[in-house]
Amino acid sequence: MTVFHLALPIIDKEDTRLFYRDTLGCTQGREANNWIDFNFFGHQLSFHVKPESCTAPAPSNHVDGKDVPVRHFGAVLNWEDWHSLSKRLTDAGTDFVIEPYIRFKGEIGEQATMFFLDPSGNALEFKSFKDPSQIFAA
Repeated sequence: MTVFHLALPIIDKEDTRLFYRDTLGCTQGREANNWIDFNFFGHQLSFHVKPESCTAPAPSNHVDGKDVPVRHFGAVLNWEDWHSLSKRLTDAGTDFVIEPYIRFKGEIGEQATMFFLDPSGNALEFKSFKDPSQIFAA
């Protein structure tokens, strides 16, 4: 697997640290006064403190009867890990943009998915395919 790197703006470094480390369980990497890195499910995620870049409302697109944030990122988890994360986030009172549910049920690409925002308004999607061979199915 090739590791990807993604950098995004944040409002507050400490809120970001608590969310990604404590809520999502990501390991923290390096940091400086105005940025912080995390191991995001095996990938490098960097956040730069730039509050003025976090103010625009995210556009959405209609998919499967839901308004999906167009700009989002996340991870594809195995089925059991997705359900564990979904339960942990639900139990923690997460304010979901799209509540955890099964999308495209009975169709090619059937998947569990959920969307929520981090403290700076960055949209995340976590998904899982019951049949992982369908991740790139057309």
